[in-house]
Amino acid sequence: MNFNVINLRKTVLKMAFAGSTVHIACAFSLIEIMAVLYRNHLHFPEGRFDDPNRDYLILSKGHGVMAQYACFRELNWIDENAIENYFSNGSKLKGLSDAHISGIEVTSGSLGHGLSVGVGMALGAKLKGSKQRVFAIIGDGEMNEGSIWEALLFAAHFELSNLLVIVDKNNFQAMGTTDEVLKLGNLKKKLEAFDFETREIDGHDEAIIDKTILELLNSNTKKPKAIVAHTIKGKGISFMENNNCWHYTRLTSETYKQALKELDIKN
Repeated sequence: MNFNVINLRKTVLKMAFAGSTVHIACAFSLIEIMAVLYRNHLHFPEGRFDDPNRDYLILSKGHGVMAQYACFRELNWIDENAIENYFSNGSKLKGLSDAHISGIEVTSGSLGHGLSVGVGMALGAKLKGSKQRVFAIIGDGEMNEGSIWEALLFAAHFELSNLLVIVDKNNFQAMGTTDEVLKLGNLKKKLEAFDFETREIDGHDEAIIDKTILELLNSNTKKPKAIVAHTIKGKGISFMENNNCWHYTRLTSETYKQALKELDIKN
């Protein structure tokens, strides 16, 4: 599968317009991270999302789930009908990460919850001697939650080297910038203080994302791993980038056409 980021963004737009729903910009900051993980790193034996030996991807930032659905479409885990009828009556796909959907591991609409579940999965895999890895994506605004820091402490204490936490640091949350709502300071230094082997990267550079994930997965340290990925909320669409109105704004026919046109030009 190619997981072309332009096509993934088009799929997100199609879903959001069809369902007249929100969280487009939140999904767009994740696209490159998701593409690289599904393209090169997540292990699904024989392509099966239910294989007991699969790797786990935990989208703790559950409102970015349209980016994950777009990858599912690439994998043929969901069909075009599910995309075109997103949020319509009878649609199984929800606006937040939901474990009732095949391929989604954790229900994570409640921020701060998903990482704790992922840490438990990583401990379980370690105790049974499995080679499974757990990849957990969290938002920087989500790091306001105390449960995130408890989970990080737990992961370091039990030396969960099979855990990789990726912070989607787009500098925004629902009600403003992260600096306005609750300053996070230097996340790399904080994660290192919590005994994580940590890297800081451009979260839209696919080559750098791929290289950094590979380096951390091949590290011999017993520490859990973390990446602080600097991203742009609404990445790829000029009128959405760093515009927090698009946390909750819905597409109109005009803005939908305009967004598709921008992506076609880039493609």
